[in-house]
Amino acid sequence: MVKDEKNVADASTAKPAGAGKTDRTAKAPKSEQTRTLILETALRLFEEHGYDRTTMRAIAKEAGVSVGNAYYYFSSKEHLVQGFYDRIAAEHEAAVRPVLAGDPDLAVRIRGVLLCWLDVAEQYHRFAAQFFKNAADPDSPLSPFSEESVAAREAAISVHERCLAGSSTRHDPELARLLPQLMWLMQMGLVLFWVYDRTEGTERSRRLVERIAPIAARAIALSRFRVLRPLVRQLTDLLVEFMPGTAKRPGQDAPGASEEPDAPSAQDIRSS
Repeated sequence: MVKDEKNVADASTAKPAGAGKTDRTAKAPKSEQTRTLILETALRLFEEHGYDRTTMRAIAKEAGVSVGNAYYYFSSKEHLVQGFYDRIAAEHEAAVRPVLAGDPDLAVRIRGVLLCWLDVAEQYHRFAAQFFKNAADPDSPLSPFSEESVAAREAAISVHERCLAGSSTRHDPELARLLPQLMWLMQMGLVLFWVYDRTEGTERSRRLVERIAPIAARAIALSRFRVLRPLVRQLTDLLVEFMPGTAKRPGQDAPGASEEPDAPSAQDIRSS
């Protein structure tokens, strides 16, 4: 996403972070401290002045580094925001590990993954709306569907892959490769709701997770039954054609793809 660090010596021109140094930078190497300082300074200025009105020169001055040094770590404001995306993705991946190693119940796992994201993102909620108008532009590099966002997007989809793979829920093999992407799109819907959520502690967003997790888990479980197979195939074709990043019908050669479970009984539906 951002430029690779070629030589940490350039970072030596940065002024000490001083009293403003965070726990995140305190034990990191000098180059990582400088990079983190620039990113955190940018996020604060985006919140105070708005994304469009904040320049790289202003960020460098506030961070106490040269403009050249700021561009060494982040080649543009867009790359700064990509650094922010990468940070949230990494923090979410770390926070969600106990969930992915725990209960195999799919509803519990989906709930845990989404609540962990809300927990990680909470500290950034105050300025999340600053990015939305740019991220909503399909031509913007800040769009979650852009090529520039691919690393953060793939990291998030990977979490959903592990969420599904570690569950005890059986699902239609034709959807196996698409379901994690579909689950990520569900998360993107939650993110949009969260951006506009002004309740204390984003309580409505958390309630939404509580409601949507069992519904999503049940829909995934029901996808394997023969009576729903025509609908599943139509959904698969739809996703392959229109979902960003998909190019061909997945799961055609997946083991068991030709197996068709019997129609669900009332007990199946209640327990799925």
